[in-house]
Amino acid sequence: MKILSVDDSAIIRKIMKMAVEVIEYDFLEAADGEDALKIIEQEYKDIALILLDWNMPGIDGFELLSKLKVEDRFKNIPVMMVTTESEKLNIIKAIQAGAIHYVIKPFTMEEVTKKMLESLGRGE
Repeated sequence: MKILSVDDSAIIRKIMKMAVEVIEYDFLEAADGEDALKIIEQEYKDIALILLDWNMPGIDGFELLSKLKVEDRFKNIPVMMVTTESEKLNIIKAIQAGAIHYVIKPFTMEEVTKKMLESLGRGE
C-alpha cells in the first residue's frame, strides 16, 4: 500500500518520505493539487492515506480535499492535513470536509508518524 504526500515544499515531502518508510509503506509525492489528482486517478486503489498541505499554488489542499470527498472512487481514502494553517475555523472546516487528522507544522517525526498510524487504523 502507498501513502501520497501532497506539499509544495520539497523539504516537507522528504521528511514525510522518511516517516512513511519507518512505517513500511510505499511513498508517492506531488508538489501541488493538480499533480496529486493525476497520481490519485492512477493509483487510488493502492493509496492507503493522503498527507495534504493546505497552502499550495493552483488547487489548494482544502479544494483538493473537497474534490476527493465527493468522488465515489476517492471518498474513502483517508486524508490527513499536514499544514501551517492553524486557524481554528479552518481546522474545523477541514475535519467537517472529511479530513481524518490535522497536524500543524512544525511537527515532530514522532507526532506525524503516530498520526499516520492512527489514520491507517494502526494507532494505539
